[in-house]
Amino acid sequence: MSHRGSVLIESIVGISVSIIAMAGIFGLLSRSIAINKGLTQKLVATYLAAEGIEVVKSIIDGNAANERIWNQGVSAGNYEVAYNTASLSQAITGDSGSLILFSNLSGLYQYENGGETPFRRTIKISEIDPNEIRVISEVLWAERGIQKIVSLEDHFFNWR
Repeated sequence: MSHRGSVLIESIVGISVSIIAMAGIFGLLSRSIAINKGLTQKLVATYLAAEGIEVVKSIIDGNAANERIWNQGVSAGNYEVAYNTASLSQAITGDSGSLILFSNLSGLYQYENGGETPFRRTIKISEIDPNEIRVISEVLWAERGIQKIVSLEDHFFNWR
């Protein structure tokens, strides 16, 4: 009689240990997926911020190529820019712009069409002196209820 009871107890203990081990593995897997998603969003935000700086650089380079004043169309203010922005005509008020959309069809982040993303990008331009401007590209997003930000800064000079 005592053997039957011990087999039952051993089975319950074995099953309990297996369940606890599986719960630990699933908990680790869940945490790993959450960390991966957070890192992916930070990487996308960093590239979107760098793209904002590159758009302003492209406008300044276009001015030089077309023999215009080096900072023509690049005045102080806050702007929304897309990858194909040719001029900074879309001044915005406040610190953050519209939601950036992602098009699965083209694979591009833009404002015109696509699915919503959590990202908002603002380009902040300030004039340091007549021969230098500062460009700050900020991308904001919320991750698990916490506001995150990536901010990149570059300075452009009238060296031509």
